[in-house]
Amino acid sequence: QGRLAYDNVRKVVYLLVSTGVAEVSLFFFAFLGDLPLPLYAVQLLWLNLVTQGFQHTALAFEGPEPGLLDRRPRPPNQPIFDRVMISETLISGLFMGAVSYLFFFWMLDQGWAEHEARNALLLLLVLFVNAHVFNCRSESRSAFAVPLSANWLLVGAVAVAQGGHILAMHLPGFSEVLRIEAVGVATWMMVAVVGVSVVLAMEIFKALQRVFQRPPADSDATDKNGRFPRK
Repeated sequence: QGRLAYDNVRKVVYLLVSTGVAEVSLFFFAFLGDLPLPLYAVQLLWLNLVTQGFQHTALAFEGPEPGLLDRRPRPPNQPIFDRVMISETLISGLFMGAVSYLFFFWMLDQGWAEHEARNALLLLLVLFVNAHVFNCRSESRSAFAVPLSANWLLVGAVAVAQGGHILAMHLPGFSEVLRIEAVGVATWMMVAVVGVSVVLAMEIFKALQRVFQRPPADSDATDKNGRFPRK
């Protein structure tokens, strides 16, 4: 149980910090590019509300990964932010931040009004987090290798969070406060494709990690499931 708890703490921290990196880098890139403010303060508060809480709580209930008990004991002085954690956090966070910035820049360059661009950008960021949470279910295994049935609570949390944002886009009064509105099918399709790109990006990272680095474990690991050869 101790190893499982430690693993799940890492997953929650990974999700929290990487999404924070994405938000900070988005505003930083927008500042460097001399773009308008990507999100209003109320939109940023809403983003944090709808993407922090449900998903992180549900992620803490992930079950044990294959080979958990085959790992060597973790050194007592090993920090949570080891090389793998730092790499995956920065790569995923900067990817989401950079893609969000480019998407915002492209919309403005195409003549979208600022409020329309912010509306689509906020939708993209919510989708990014809800897609990225499935990356965080395992630091070494593919997101597609972890069955959804292993944590229906997480699936429900993502559905509630995404549904809450969609509802806010359509509710009179609420949408005015957040300065958001419903979008058309074409915008939905475009945002959805961009939103799931973070999964592809981290699938590539995990594949390269399995080839060139040791997968995350309590200390080290040797195979794709995080198992050690017994000695």
